[in-house]
Amino acid sequence: MKIGVFDSGMGGLSVANAVRNAFPADEVLFVNDSEHMPYGLKTPEQLLKLSLPLLSKMQADGCQVIVIACNTLTTTVISELRNKLSVPLVAVEPMVKPAATITQSKTIAVCATPATLQSKRYSQLKRDYAQGVCVLEPDCSNWAEMIEKNQIDSQQIADTVNSVISAGADVIVLGCTHYHWIEEDIKKLAGDKAVVLQPEKAIIDRLARTIEQLV
Repeated sequence: MKIGVFDSGMGGLSVANAVRNAFPADEVLFVNDSEHMPYGLKTPEQLLKLSLPLLSKMQADGCQVIVIACNTLTTTVISELRNKLSVPLVAVEPMVKPAATITQSKTIAVCATPATLQSKRYSQLKRDYAQGVCVLEPDCSNWAEMIEKNQIDSQQIADTVNSVISAGADVIVLGCTHYHWIEEDIKKLAGDKAVVLQPEKAIIDRLARTIEQLV
């Protein structure tokens, strides 16, 4: 089977690697739109215009299922993409539900792009699963770009993590696949004060169920 993985930039490569490890007998095609990243500062209309041609080509190139390894796309235009494409899309979105389930302090932090945080889907996730939970949303607006360019501002990351922990967060959600590349740094900063969540295992589980339905 040919599995596609799409992201705005190199963030999704971590997801593609996880897919390759989980499905070694299958072909994995990773495509990104690094020319136009960051996606997190764009409108839904811009996101659809940029991503649809690339996803359509992946479909034409034989991908039988495509992982949308981009929280921004999922939370803004996933319905439109599903309407336009005929292959199943396995989408990633911020792990608000598991974070709200495991928090002991009733305070979580969601690190995500501005487009994700402003989306209707993200608001719905908070309404559905985070009632009675304080959701902190630190400014991570330049994180994806600095990770893409390998220009990591360690002090800025440390300040952000320390600020949400000081505000009571005991769960930190990585709501952008670019942030997976600094997951270990964030875990070291959080220590035993906060759990760090990212969705690669959940993506693999959903992908496995999707593939079962296809074969």
